[in-house]
Amino acid sequence: MEQAEAAVAACFDTPAWAASERDLVAALDAAHRIEQRLAAVKLTLVRELDGRGTATAQGASSTAVWLRDRLRLGVGAARRLVELATALDAAPAGVRDALAGGAVDVEQVRVIAATVETVHTAAGTEAADKAVSVLVEWAAQFDAALLRRLGTRILDHIAPEVADAAADAALRAQESRAARDRHVTISEQTDGRLRLCGILDTEAAAALRAAIDPLATPTGPDDSRTPGQRRHDALADVCRLALRTGELPENGGDVAQVVVTTGYDGLTRQLGTPALDTGLHLSADAVRRLACDAAILPAVLGGAGQPLDVGRQRRLISGPLRRALVLRDRGCAFPGCDRPPRWRDAHHIHHWADGGDTSLNNAVLLCGHHHRHLHHSDWKVQLSGDGHPEFIPPAWLDPDHLPRRNHYHRRN
Repeated sequence: MEQAEAAVAACFDTPAWAASERDLVAALDAAHRIEQRLAAVKLTLVRELDGRGTATAQGASSTAVWLRDRLRLGVGAARRLVELATALDAAPAGVRDALAGGAVDVEQVRVIAATVETVHTAAGTEAADKAVSVLVEWAAQFDAALLRRLGTRILDHIAPEVADAAADAALRAQESRAARDRHVTISEQTDGRLRLCGILDTEAAAALRAAIDPLATPTGPDDSRTPGQRRHDALADVCRLALRTGELPENGGDVAQVVVTTGYDGLTRQLGTPALDTGLHLSADAVRRLACDAAILPAVLGGAGQPLDVGRQRRLISGPLRRALVLRDRGCAFPGCDRPPRWRDAHHIHHWADGGDTSLNNAVLLCGHHHRHLHHSDWKVQLSGDGHPEFIPPAWLDPDHLPRRNHYHRRN
């Protein structure tokens, strides 16, 4: 691998402008083949690491989360990498050979593997082997999207006697994949906005359209919003309507609510920049606008009547103390975890059963996975001099026991 990396790096020393057009095209083809072969190697490594449990041994909740932190990938890309590695491992040898030989790319492999699985279910092993040969041949001519469409009728070519029955089976398999692949990813942007990305199954898509389409229609001839902006506003309206019902389940011991933190001047004189419990800031105008539509719970830290340290009176970390903990940690505090405050457990640093009190200085916010991991591993947690949690890794992971912090959640 080191020799291959050095050879690729050496390519940058050759100026592209000096090459002929024919040489440039040949070099492009070669680079593409190498890229696919490296993809095969990468997927093999991912599959082996996943099978060995390397990620969970190092404290990650899954291989995808570990890859995100290790390779600096988006969590969606890391999850797809693990899924494809698993699919390639289970695929026929012909599919793996085609990728290793540079004959197909990663997206085509994804299509071929899914199509061959469907053919195997419908027509058996012999037909599946024929399908591999046909699909690899087609992959030399068609991209992944067209290959997927062609694959829906591949039995017409290799097993016409079962094609009609297989079409029904393929539809059922498609519905099964839709149920398996359904997801919504919420990514926080640097300026506080959220990027939504996902795939809805047929039923959820119908429910979403039924809910937002009436709210997304133009309000009149003077409505200058784009269709995308109208759909955004409609989705926000649906969320506000859900909050108003009072029927949402409790979240970590609290009812579903929007928490705004502000100082005394911010409340009385409409000054400053109030903050949500996620650490993001709002203008005073935005807070007043929200207050017209939803229940806003002001969290005024340090004011009279806010018992941030309840000592041994209660074991559960809830109410004002939980809100203060969320404001400090912003989410799961374990290094490398980006789970937000809504997926949270409150952990006693010095266990309550061992005499530890229920206070802000003896608590840390953890997601469910890392809460369990901390209780069943040699990791230690402590508060640093600046009052934020830091984690001491076990000796087998770091013999120097250097403290680690979570850098995914912004600190004030």
